[in-house]
Amino acid sequence: MKAHARTDRAIVCLAFVGLLGGCANMPEMSQGGKTATGAGVGGALGAGLGALIGGNTQGALIGAGIGAVAGGIVGYNWKTVKNDLTKSGAPQLGVDVTEMPDGSLKVNIPSDVSFDVNKYNLKPALTPVLDSVASAMTQHPELRAKAIGYTDNTGPLAYNQTLSINRALAVTHYLGSRGVAGSRTSVEGRGPNDPIASNDTPQGRAMNRRVELYLYAIKQ
Repeated sequence: MKAHARTDRAIVCLAFVGLLGGCANMPEMSQGGKTATGAGVGGALGAGLGALIGGNTQGALIGAGIGAVAGGIVGYNWKTVKNDLTKSGAPQLGVDVTEMPDGSLKVNIPSDVSFDVNKYNLKPALTPVLDSVASAMTQHPELRAKAIGYTDNTGPLAYNQTLSINRALAVTHYLGSRGVAGSRTSVEGRGPNDPIASNDTPQGRAMNRRVELYLYAIKQ
């Protein structure tokens, strides 16, 4: 059994190294295209890391959600952060706050309170929610944040990829303006990928134009 386990681990390692090599050779059409490449392999990389560290389900879940996280994600009591987000008016704005199976806290930011169509300038209505996030991260140095931007499926793919990452960057730049170090945040643009509603209706497209902000804690 031990010999088989070592063999399986070696196969996973070789596959993972091969995947990294393939990523390095992928073309970069633009900033948005480069981000899309990263988004496409993010889940696979995360699952690969999960296998390398023991094949646990948590590693795969991290890969499917916020991507491979360096430093080791740990469980966290989100009660205080969730209460502060509620007080900031998140529910009234339609901002959903959900604890995820991988231990992260997902803050789903809809387009009607965040960005106008084809824009990535933050609307003032959202700033109290982001102020609450920044305050939590300032008080708790173990917290990190990843912003993932999305668009609907209208317009050129390359344009949407760039727009999605610019929306994610707008969120993390705001956190930075409130004292959160850039080394504690990361971004990803997924363009029209992973829609949460049908793109066949104006209402569905509005739901798909969003930013998902994931908070997570790492081992200190």
